Amino acid sequence: MVASNATSPRECKLHEGQRGLCFVRGRQGDAIVLTTYGRSSGFCLDPIQKKPLNHFLPGTPILSFGTAGCNLTCKFCQNWDILKSRGFDKLAHEAAPDQIAEAAVKTGARSVAFTYNDPVIFLEYAVDVADACRARGIKAVSVTAGYMNHPARVEFYDHMDAANVDLKGFTDSFYGRLCSAVLQPVLDTLRYLKHETNVWFEITNLVIHGENDTDEEFNAMSAWIAEDLGPDVPLHFTAFHPDHKMRDTEHTPAAALTRARAIALKHGLHHVYTGNVHDAAGGSTYCSGCGTGLIGRDWHQLSTWNLTDDGHCITCGKRCAGVFSGRPGTWGRKRVPVRLRAAQAPAASA
Repeated sequence: MVASNATSPRECKLHEGQRGLCFVRGRQGDAIVLTTYGRSSGFCLDPIQKKPLNHFLPGTPILSFGTAGCNLTCKFCQNWDILKSRGFDKLAHEAAPDQIAEAAVKTGARSVAFTYNDPVIFLEYAVDVADACRARGIKAVSVTAGYMNHPARVEFYDHMDAANVDLKGFTDSFYGRLCSAVLQPVLDTLRYLKHETNVWFEITNLVIHGENDTDEEFNAMSAWIAEDLGPDVPLHFTAFHPDHKMRDTEHTPAAALTRARAIALKHGLHHVYTGNVHDAAGGSTYCSGCGTGLIGRDWHQLSTWNLTDDGHCITCGKRCAGVFSGRPGTWGRKRVPVRLRAAQAPAASA
């Protein structure tokens, strides 16, 4: 008799003692359990723009952490040393949900991010941390590939305030060759977020030369987002750097991101960004009503700010899609490691 892991579309069928492809979920008795609950690969204060989230509490610090393992096998993975760990050597930090929430409060973070590896594989832990954070007024943010089954999708996003979903490509060929997966569950997650939740979400597409960077694919993706999700969902085209099993693939040229952005804007998307490059024009937010520059950005550093405290354009009064609360934070591009047992507010905290 085997038990099935129902959180992931893989639905790994496991005998007693076996673990799934993610390595962190395994069979114990007649159940599939999380074997890494309460253990993390480390904690860090990041700018929220790094997730990337450009329309959710801009300029504020976010307490980021992950665990180990993943339910995808992306050959271009840029956190492969954590995601593909086949042991607990990377999980040096033990932290209960209440402890993480308290650390967020002490460090001045406005939110906590489940990131570095996909939180769908540590769903029970992520949900408990999210609830502990929400009880203290701290928002919960998911950085995910969106590769999950519907029951897990419903349970997980009931506890989230914001998400960035990595839409890695727009063909089954790409997902099959490079991720050992299929596209449809990711599209289902995006549709679910848009039409059945109040979770603020943004989309990231890592552009890889020769793999997912044709005009045809950019057009198809942009048209689908505009039609199925609407023009206000932010889309980030970010640059690939050689890593993991694709070290011979070239860095994404900035021109490819600019080309992708132009195509997406042509399809009527209001907020399209370039990332992992210095591009102030492509990184900034503009009013969809009058074109005023609302939030200036170069990489993760904010400059111009032409929004009211509740997110309206100061020129024409049109509301910018997103979650805004007062003036922007001043966290900037800093990345600060955090030790939970001695967490305290950094001197430059926003």
